Amino acid sequence: MTSGGRVLPVLIERAVAADAGEILTVQRAAYVSEAQLYGDPYIPPLVESLEQVRKVIESAVVLKALDAGRVVGSVRGQVAGTTCLVGRLVVAPDRQGQGLGTALLTALHEAVPEAEAFDLFTGHLSDANLKLYRRLGYRETHRERMDDHLTLIHLRRQP
Repeated sequence: MTSGGRVLPVLIERAVAADAGEILTVQRAAYVSEAQLYGDPYIPPLVESLEQVRKVIESAVVLKALDAGRVVGSVRGQVAGTTCLVGRLVVAPDRQGQGLGTALLTALHEAVPEAEAFDLFTGHLSDANLKLYRRLGYRETHRERMDDHLTLIHLRRQP
């Protein structure tokens, strides 16, 4: 449900192991466009197993966005020292561009108040992701060339 392009209230809460299947389904749907963008159908989010997702949920801060009981997005945060490593920010394709990514990332920032910094990375061609991260206060720290087709842009946000 949207109003003027913005998402109406969804429930964002901590994921539990039983959510792994739905989260993996949303993750795969969300990352198809990234795989196409980079010409690689074997990017890690697309080949991650159900058991791997379940283990992450049990060991990290994994938040899910629910709309009428449907998982429509998710984000992961793994605390390492004073830094929260952000990963797998995903939004269902039919819900992208409605503010869910912003809501999930903001909720993660609030869920890990002890973090002195939040680090993440995305591919150099992922313009929408970069725009979102920069709007939320993330700044580029460095680039990492993976191969001829992919350079990772690492970003950090310090509250």
